[in-house]
Amino acid sequence: MTISLTAAAAKQVLASAEQAQAEKLSLRIAARKSPDGSFDYGIGFDEMTDDDLIFNCEGISVIMRPEFEPMLNGTTIDFVEFEPGQHRFIILNPNDPNYVPPKDDGDSCGCGSGGCSS
Repeated sequence: MTISLTAAAAKQVLASAEQAQAEKLSLRIAARKSPDGSFDYGIGFDEMTDDDLIFNCEGISVIMRPEFEPMLNGTTIDFVEFEPGQHRFIILNPNDPNYVPPKDDGDSCGCGSGGCSS
């Protein structure tokens, strides 16, 4: 089971945690299947529970409920600039049926549906 954060995502998570005074909380990731089969994602700061799975990614504690493990295995969270001054988290999840791998040309975000607006 792997979940990873890019360096850019980790930097933004740390900055967001400081701004929200949530430095002691973990980053929670969740997913659900939409009726069309695509995935919707949620990320935010939360306290860990006894049942949570925990991953250390770039010095950040990332947590999730065990039932999300099959959907999120191999997922990478990135933070990219879509247009000048417009940055967003994206979810790169090879398990998402709408996942498009990023291209080397820099024109594709490579996220699954719902990942670009998390």
